[in-house]
Amino acid sequence: MIFGTLSTTEAAGAILAHTVAAGDVVFRKGRRLSEADAATLRAAGVQEIQAARLERGDIHEDQAAERVATVLQGPGLTASAAFTGRVNLFAEAAGVVVIDRERIDRLNRLDESITIATLPEWAEVAPKQMVATIKIIPFAAPTDAVALVEVMSALPERGPALRLARYRPLKVGLIQTRLPTTKPSVLDKTAQITTDRLARLGGTLVRERRSEHKAPALTSEIRMVQNLGLDLLLIIGASAITDRRDVLPAAIEASGGIVEHFGMPVDPGNLLLMGRIGAMPVLGLPGCARSPKLNGFDWVLQRLAAGLNVTRLDVMAMGVGGLLAEIPTRPLPRDRATEANAMPHAPHVGVVVLAAGQSRRMGELNKLLAPVEGKPMVAHAVDAALGARGIGPVVVVTGHERGQVEAALPGRAVIFTENPRYAEGLSTSLAAGLAALPQGIDAALVCLGDMPRIAPRLIERLIAAYAPTEGRSIVVPTHQGKRGNPVLWDRRFFPAMAAVAGDVGARHLIGEHSDEVVEIEAGDPTVLFDVDTPETLSTLSPTKVRTS
Repeated sequence: MIFGTLSTTEAAGAILAHTVAAGDVVFRKGRRLSEADAATLRAAGVQEIQAARLERGDIHEDQAAERVATVLQGPGLTASAAFTGRVNLFAEAAGVVVIDRERIDRLNRLDESITIATLPEWAEVAPKQMVATIKIIPFAAPTDAVALVEVMSALPERGPALRLARYRPLKVGLIQTRLPTTKPSVLDKTAQITTDRLARLGGTLVRERRSEHKAPALTSEIRMVQNLGLDLLLIIGASAITDRRDVLPAAIEASGGIVEHFGMPVDPGNLLLMGRIGAMPVLGLPGCARSPKLNGFDWVLQRLAAGLNVTRLDVMAMGVGGLLAEIPTRPLPRDRATEANAMPHAPHVGVVVLAAGQSRRMGELNKLLAPVEGKPMVAHAVDAALGARGIGPVVVVTGHERGQVEAALPGRAVIFTENPRYAEGLSTSLAAGLAALPQGIDAALVCLGDMPRIAPRLIERLIAAYAPTEGRSIVVPTHQGKRGNPVLWDRRFFPAMAAVAGDVGARHLIGEHSDEVVEIEAGDPTVLFDVDTPETLSTLSPTKVRTS
């Protein structure tokens, strides 16, 4: 890759290294300059720029990131579209991340242009939580380095370097022992905390039993539950386990089981016991398991709930990072869902398709119902949204000929909302669509029902560019410098958008918040093309259009 100062007379095809602002012209870092761009810069008085030019043997940063992400994307993970050389991997469901650390380390040592950052090994994740990010540091990566990553990642004998082990619905039994001084309320509270702990992992406490804190009594209780088809048996004693010959391990062995390991280098949680009766794992719990706070038992339980085998060597390897008692940021399990939502996650982007207008310029024809390549025009816009990865709910706003528009979209997973004020203009449909989006939406993509050429891939690129924490709260597609549709808006703009009046959209907000805007070059004029007249419609579809 060639990097340095270029004259704007030879800048066509180069990639801007730094944002250029001259007068009304603002070209952002990473923009690949066209001949027209170079001419615009010269007209604005810009003579030189800092730029990069790809050479033979280079792969553009986005293509390189996509290739690396493709080979790292193991089961249970989804990938974002590439943007500025970055692809993020997200968890499809709740579970535990399984990482081949040695392989990730080796891949990160291959070439400084290619970086892979992940969560810690065995991290618990929520649905849509970010698991890893692949970032190409410069504007291009060497082809040979990317190819070597692909080879080293494809090791069938070792499995994927990154994958998600999903939680499965464990059926769990709990036995608690008691002494004469044990309060029933303590046992009741422990049962409830255990129920809640399992539920968060998708499991169920199907049987709880109580016995005296004596080996024969506990052995009898174990035998009563071991034929219930349990996936896991938990035992917590009225007194902590202090030795392999104590009450709990003795009862496990008397029931035909074995004790595999006692103790763990995690605090709290040191006095955990691991055993097995036949194929059923048995855990003797430390006293800290009576509390909802994170402890070593949680780490073992999470892996078992994710269907992962936990050996004594695995437990012995938990020491680094195992000092939990003095970490104030360790949350209670009931709070961890909130913490996961605060972490980087795949954006929850809803779509609002505006399909309520009267098509006045089309005469008596409702253009949204006009056939375009075998289906109604509005169906093209809706299907593009439904076909894009990373999209949440799709809201279709209807008004004029509501019943016919809804009938034109059979079987599609959309939310219909009626705008009874559609005759007052576009702004009323926009407000109705935003109001119909569910809680928890991070942003909304506003689509026009009369733009049948928009593709799912463009929508994915808009979502990939959305990053409000990095100042990219409004994402606008462009073609040769002209702004088009659809536009993606961060939810903090929803109130201002809903307050717009008349037959206009929220376009003026883009100018008012230019520092929050990022433009995405579409590569073709589809983002500028909408259908307003019979003449325009006739260029799209060979089907004869009835105008009366």
